[in-house]
Amino acid sequence: MHPLLLPSDLPYQLPWFSDFTDDDFAPALDEGMAAQIEAVSAITANPEPATFDNTLVPLERSGEGLSRVLRIFSNKASADTNEQVDELRAAYAPRLAAHSDAIALDPDLYQRLLAVHEQRDALDPEARYLVERYVVEFTLAGAALGEDDKARLRKLNEQISAQETAFEITLQADTNDLAVVIDDESELAGLTPGEISAAAAAAASRGLDGKWLLTLVLPTAHPHLAALTDRDVRRRLSEAQRARGSRGGAHDTRQIALDILRLRAERAQLLGFANHAELVTKDNTAGTPAAVRGMLAQLATPAAGNARREQAALSAQAGFPVEAHDWAFYAEQVRSAEYDVDLAALRPWFEVERVLRDGVFFAANRLYGLTFAERSDLEGYHPDVRVFEVADEDGGPVGLYLLDLYTRDSKRGGAWMSSFVNQSELLGIDTAVVYNNLNVPKPAPGDATLLTYDQTRTLFHEFGHALHGLLARATYPRFAGTAVFRDFVEYPSQVNEMWMLWPEVLANYAVHHETGEPIPAEVIQRIEASSTFNEGFGTSEYLAAALLDLAWHELGPDQVPTDPAEVLRFEAAALAAVGLDNPAVPSRYSTPYFAHSMSSGYASAYYSYIWSEVLDADTVAWFKDNGGLTRENGDLYRKHVIGIGGTKDPLASYVEWRGRPAPIEPLLERRGLV
Repeated sequence: MHPLLLPSDLPYQLPWFSDFTDDDFAPALDEGMAAQIEAVSAITANPEPATFDNTLVPLERSGEGLSRVLRIFSNKASADTNEQVDELRAAYAPRLAAHSDAIALDPDLYQRLLAVHEQRDALDPEARYLVERYVVEFTLAGAALGEDDKARLRKLNEQISAQETAFEITLQADTNDLAVVIDDESELAGLTPGEISAAAAAAASRGLDGKWLLTLVLPTAHPHLAALTDRDVRRRLSEAQRARGSRGGAHDTRQIALDILRLRAERAQLLGFANHAELVTKDNTAGTPAAVRGMLAQLATPAAGNARREQAALSAQAGFPVEAHDWAFYAEQVRSAEYDVDLAALRPWFEVERVLRDGVFFAANRLYGLTFAERSDLEGYHPDVRVFEVADEDGGPVGLYLLDLYTRDSKRGGAWMSSFVNQSELLGIDTAVVYNNLNVPKPAPGDATLLTYDQTRTLFHEFGHALHGLLARATYPRFAGTAVFRDFVEYPSQVNEMWMLWPEVLANYAVHHETGEPIPAEVIQRIEASSTFNEGFGTSEYLAAALLDLAWHELGPDQVPTDPAEVLRFEAAALAAVGLDNPAVPSRYSTPYFAHSMSSGYASAYYSYIWSEVLDADTVAWFKDNGGLTRENGDLYRKHVIGIGGTKDPLASYVEWRGRPAPIEPLLERRGLV
């Protein structure tokens, strides 16, 4: 058996990253797929009547080796890719889709699942829920279709998978290509010395000695736009961000996006749904696209109104009508004038080591009793990756946490969490190995890494996902870690953001990296007083993306445009229809670089962030009302939210804890919409 298919003998089964090369992926994937098909064939060939033990249990065990390889390969493709890996992704995307279909569309396996489903009331709660989830997922995947329709479905799935992979690879290439070259350091006025040295290092890595390179980030708004004083540089950077995937040529993603949308719509209709949005929301907590639109509609009009009022204030400060590339810069000036708060000036208090150890880890210790010890003897998948051993309050092992902080050309944009090893009682795995990826510019050796306010919040956010992956406990692999509904998964990560400004946590980490002085208490008071400042912009740019994602996926296959030139016109019309077409407040993502929607699993589900925020805002209110950062609160939250993985209906568990569903009012108040 290929070594990549086997558990590592390193602590916590951390992969032996140095023991394999990119040449190992293809044979390991081939062998892993073959082994899983053989295991499934053994299930369906069993002459005994279907039971949970002879059907669901071996099905859950099947593919263990393949899953192990896929987790390593997926990380490599996202965090440290190269031409060979990109070629492998393109080649294997349709093959992996066909492999999944070979299982999900197997008529004999489906009949066995239905038979066990009839017996489910005799099972324990987690086993019963597992059977119910399998039947729902197989049915929505097309298991009940006739053979001719299944053949068409298989072809569609292969095409969609290939195009989604092409979108991501093409977007990354254009993102790298559009990085902004700066010839004169004076044009970088407003950035910190660390950010300037990071730009110099990025330029040097491409052979541009004596220049500076501003690499791009995934969302429309670049963090440097808040600090750069040179308006022309801000304009150049903003235009580069917004040009990705739409310039024509080899790196244009628009036709790929249209192909993806048309294929998804065709698949949805084949499966009995009007469009892809109906298919996706059917198996999420939202239920229907109408429910999503109904919730978002409550927010769009007041958010757009707030943004227009904010725009007037910014224009008055600037002395001219602000444009998109001006907004962040003048927002900080108005924030400073009205609240005496300059977020850019706070960076010396957000030195990354203090934020990580004395902020992020500290909060997790107080809430859950976790401790974190760096393991320099354990090797990550890249020299920048750090490895931490996580232990419970009693010293028992929880797993490993890997942090990959810095940006590089081989890493896709954005920030995310995933795992190499998931806990599963069935598989005899008691601990997890999870990792966070961010894209912080790496300063020159000796220079401190100073995070922006938003980057600090992002680290707390992504660590919330990591805690979810570390602390979830499940019997079956299907329910391990963060395997929950897409429009629920952001809830725990958003809750974890609250600890960033929690007084006890803030006092422990926010000290000036040079003087050691704590961040002034009055500054935090002013930040809290300005909590709804610029929320019109923030809510509007997010809602624009969420509604754009929904609008694309509510189209039938014949309604999807065929001409790439129509993409931005469709966007404009979709945003105008909901009153979010303010040119100074562009959508957080535009279709040509909307990776969440086109290639990373959030198709028709980008609404998930604000949908989850209803639960998040209510939970934050609960913590505040019940003493905040205490072990007792942590235990309750762990019991009902992050500790259950996917083992039960998450909303039912929430109601069990809170005694009622989450109301929307705390969210409206948080975002200044009441």
